[in-house]
Amino acid sequence: ILMEQQIDWMLAKGGLGAMAARTAASAEALYGWVEKASYASPFVVDPAIRSHVVGTVEIEEAIDLDALTQVLRNHGIVDTDAYRGVGRNQLRIAMYPAVDAADVEALTACIDYVVERL
Repeated sequence: ILMEQQIDWMLAKGGLGAMAARTAASAEALYGWVEKASYASPFVVDPAIRSHVVGTVEIEEAIDLDALTQVLRNHGIVDTDAYRGVGRNQLRIAMYPAVDAADVEALTACIDYVVERL
């Protein structure tokens, strides 16, 4: 039932092409922010092979990532933790088709706000 609802939603929004465009817009928002943020860099250096579905962002070591993610979590922003076992100062950002690019932009603004105050 859930899969059928997802497929119906995707088709109603324009199908696979529209879903690819949504994730591309979110990726542009995320990676554009990463390129501007002095404390962040893309985990995947080559733009041609970066994911448009899940973005991994390196955060400079001087920033307390646990404090950052805790503040985000306290305000309802969850699941930004790096992949388990990686052992790096990273954020993992979902950019699935259901995620609007404006939400990615809002998230990056929240991250900037928190980092400025840590």
